[in-house]
Amino acid sequence: MVKPQALSPSNGIFSWLKANLFATPAHGLASILILWFLVFSVPALIEWGIINANFVANTGSECQQTTGACWSFLTHKYRIILFGIYPFDEQWRPFVVVLLLIALLVYSAIPRFWHKSLIAIWLVVIMLCGMLMMGGIGGLSFVETAKWGGLPITLILSIFGILFATPIGILLALGRRSEMPLIRSLCIVYIELIRGVPFISLLFMASVMVPLFFPEGMSIDKLLRAQIAVIIYVSAYIAEVVRGGLQAIPNGQYDGAKSLGLSYWQMMRLVILPQALKVVIPPLVSIFISIFKDTSLVVIIGIYDLTLSAKVALADPLWQGFSVEAYLFIGFIYFVFCYAMSKYSQFIEQRLTLNHQH
Repeated sequence: MVKPQALSPSNGIFSWLKANLFATPAHGLASILILWFLVFSVPALIEWGIINANFVANTGSECQQTTGACWSFLTHKYRIILFGIYPFDEQWRPFVVVLLLIALLVYSAIPRFWHKSLIAIWLVVIMLCGMLMMGGIGGLSFVETAKWGGLPITLILSIFGILFATPIGILLALGRRSEMPLIRSLCIVYIELIRGVPFISLLFMASVMVPLFFPEGMSIDKLLRAQIAVIIYVSAYIAEVVRGGLQAIPNGQYDGAKSLGLSYWQMMRLVILPQALKVVIPPLVSIFISIFKDTSLVVIIGIYDLTLSAKVALADPLWQGFSVEAYLFIGFIYFVFCYAMSKYSQFIEQRLTLNHQH
């Protein structure tokens, strides 16, 4: 792999181009193809998205007369895209929930706030979010989960999926390496079975098959069933990633911890797991990013995530034909969250590396 070089007056533009774009025949061919694509696509995109775009239309018919994008569609329909079919007059509640969850994630990401009080803060925010979304107390009208939708659903499924799947995955990884045959076998069966089926299958099982096993008149909320399916699916993948991290720890670390008289759980909690989790930060973040995007699959069981909420907005006969704008808006939201997770993982890796060097 050719390491990119920085542009400086000493080596000149031609040396930089040769080193970074045309270092080998394969790099040169790839650079030419990419430049050719950019030359033909970027001007057309700018013309469609900015020059000929309509930002001030009040009706869909006005937008139909433009040859570019109709960003006015987003200004008229952003509430439906972001909050789905949640009652229009009560959409301030999911808006506050989104702000609370994002603020909680940002607060939790700052290392100097990593102390035991963070658990209490999480519990308070979770309860507050549940009260706001569900209502029924404090003068708030009750809103059933079937009407929840949009960005809050995406955040709830991904955040709570990761939050509960991570400790379960770690326990499964430890169980798979256990010396007790029964526990090891059960963990292996669970991990391989879940990893052997697609996520859509689990969602169908949670939506269609699981209710058949309950007595007549008894049921579990569909959103809760989807959340459990997410946790089951993610925990199996986290287990395999953590197992890889455990295998990367040399036996000397185990022997050293045992020589100090530490119990099994003390050894894992204080010595082995911190090192193993540090090793697997990149693949763990990849799983987190993947599940954040995969939550869009809940659309197949009728849960109003961002994509299904966008379809509701596009179903308005007065504003039809602007699906590109709607899905670009959704793609931008997904990009912001996924990019933030990726950059944060790099920050954590650098921080752990510096701490290790000190």
